[in-house]
Amino acid sequence: MEIIQSNNYPIYFDNSIVELVNFIKQSGYSRFFIFTDENTGKYCLPVVKEKIDQFDNYDIIEINAGEESKNIDFCIGVWKMLIDFGADRNSLIINLGGGVISDMGGFVASTYKRGIDFVHIPTTLLSQVDASVGGKTGIDIEGIKNIVGTFAQPKAVFMINEFLKTLPPRQILSGLAELLKHGLIADAQLWADLKQNDLTQPSPELIHRSVKIKNKIVLEDPTEKNIRKALNFGHTIGHAVETYSLLNDQVPLSHGEAIAIGMICEAWLSNKNADLPDADLQDITATLTTLYPKYQLHENNFDALFKIMQMDKKNLNGKINCTFLTRIGQFSIDNICTEEELYNSLRYYAAL
Repeated sequence: MEIIQSNNYPIYFDNSIVELVNFIKQSGYSRFFIFTDENTGKYCLPVVKEKIDQFDNYDIIEINAGEESKNIDFCIGVWKMLIDFGADRNSLIINLGGGVISDMGGFVASTYKRGIDFVHIPTTLLSQVDASVGGKTGIDIEGIKNIVGTFAQPKAVFMINEFLKTLPPRQILSGLAELLKHGLIADAQLWADLKQNDLTQPSPELIHRSVKIKNKIVLEDPTEKNIRKALNFGHTIGHAVETYSLLNDQVPLSHGEAIAIGMICEAWLSNKNADLPDADLQDITATLTTLYPKYQLHENNFDALFKIMQMDKKNLNGKINCTFLTRIGQFSIDNICTEEELYNSLRYYAAL
């Protein structure tokens, strides 16, 4: 059985539903709650319920799907439901869903009665390789992603590969951006292997390698004081693009689509400021523009994007902070970018 140990909790890759049942049996929780959204409730919850219906001390809490639900108002609704259901400090929350459920469910659990236990069952590729690993929780305020949150570790993570088969291609592509990022910052061979594989359904082996990279970084720096900042590559600009799209587009960009834009822009900045070779920039640009549809960025959008970047939680002393690449597979953290540099990186993407 393949198990990765992260801090003090295991990440299960095989027989995960069986391991979940064993975990519930052995832990002695007074009650447990499955936190999910309507999409996961339709496609994934029945698989889990089939195994846990032997227990009679659980309830289901379901919210609307999408980033729009990841806010304090929905958290208040969930906290009220926990109170109504009689959740005490010996209760467990099982976060069954994608990144929104992992981020928000962890935040709800870590703050309810000053913290109750939670586990993750990530049902999307994005949540498997990103949100479920590392102990970050968060919600959005005024469209600013994850601006309020905590560092709180789950008790376990249960990866169930069959759930990925329920995802539309766009959701697979969204998660794929984080796999590609892990290769770019820490493993040039993973980057190369990803380009050689069928990325419409990444193999368990590639997912496993990606999770190991993130887990290794998180173990070295759990509260993002140093090396964990590497995981922010593409996210300073990417989160701004994602937020802008969420506020302005009828069909907003997915997380991965926005991060792909951010990685192209921040690779360009790396080429100008951190000696990323021209060939690496061309490789990154060609790969990501082939995989992801072009998003129309215009000069008159840049001021709004810059204002969003100014509110980014990663900034240092009011200055915008990016992670750069020095080579594919190598990173440089804490790089301050000027307004002009950021605008020029956006121009690079817009002209592709």
